[in-house]
Amino acid sequence: MPLLQFLPAAVFILAVATPAQAHDVGVREISVPAPERGRDLAVSIWYPAAAGGETTLVGDNQIFKGTEAARNAPSLPGPFPLVVVSHGSGGRVQAMSWLATALAEAGFIVAGPNHPGTTSGDSTPANTPKLWERTADLSAVIDKLTGDGEWNRVIDADRIAVLGFSLGGSTAMEISGAQASLEAYARYCDSYTKWDCAWFSGGKGYVDDIPVAVDKLDLRTLDKARFEQSNLDRRIKAAVLVDPGLAQAYRDESLKTIEIPMHFINLGSAETLPLAVASKPLAALTPKSSYAAIAGADHFSFLPECKDGATERLKSVGEVDPICEPTGRARTDIHADIIKLAREALQQSLGE
Repeated sequence: MPLLQFLPAAVFILAVATPAQAHDVGVREISVPAPERGRDLAVSIWYPAAAGGETTLVGDNQIFKGTEAARNAPSLPGPFPLVVVSHGSGGRVQAMSWLATALAEAGFIVAGPNHPGTTSGDSTPANTPKLWERTADLSAVIDKLTGDGEWNRVIDADRIAVLGFSLGGSTAMEISGAQASLEAYARYCDSYTKWDCAWFSGGKGYVDDIPVAVDKLDLRTLDKARFEQSNLDRRIKAAVLVDPGLAQAYRDESLKTIEIPMHFINLGSAETLPLAVASKPLAALTPKSSYAAIAGADHFSFLPECKDGATERLKSVGEVDPICEPTGRARTDIHADIIKLAREALQQSLGE
């Protein structure tokens, strides 16, 4: 299953120093009410922490290596900027721990939900294009953290950003003000048979960790009004978008009116980028934008480091995507590039 999912307009490569003082990192799991869903969301929060808590590996499983953080450690007083994060299709927010931990070390509070319907073990083609649900998830997280007495004391509500990967990048695009055309997206999938469009062609989905047979999704049967509505949350002051999906569907006029800094990162070179996530044209249309491409990477390089034997385990369960295949560069090196780009972009946009 595909994981769907900076130019005033000049391509750039950032050389970013490690923060002068790295913070210890705490992690907590909380439940957040989500009115759009009619249920609570499972949300992970990474934050600059004081000593304490129990050392744990976040995101560790049979396939991926986890990242250390101190569970339930006391938070430092702040105030710190908030970065809400959105995972890719079929992923989990815990798989973003390698990046969230690095940002927390640099002085950000990072929080994100597991999006129902597009999370590992709970993912179907029918739920994938419902970006209005995902953007509402992120807004609900902001509501909770800026309204909760414990967290609003350590969060600077005037400095909130969003960071998304793949379908999470689409979510970040939309909460920043981008709007997509349903007909443009359907036409794109009429002729493109890979990535997100292959997922919509049906076959298999997941409900409660159980594979289920699903029919082909006709995109034109979606709720057009909801798909094309504005999901802008004006509390978002900057966005980092890593291989954002729906790249062929956004309305030019909506991109031209986005008022916040938009930092686009593609994983790979122009020759290897999937059409589904090619972002340089998006950056060219967005007024306060920048664009960077990371050579020697591919879409799956954003995922955590793979454990020994992971490729064989994935093949044994029928996974066809090259999730753990080498790209010519170590994934740790690619992660370091992404961390540098994201950290510098957020520091520039939100302030140190």
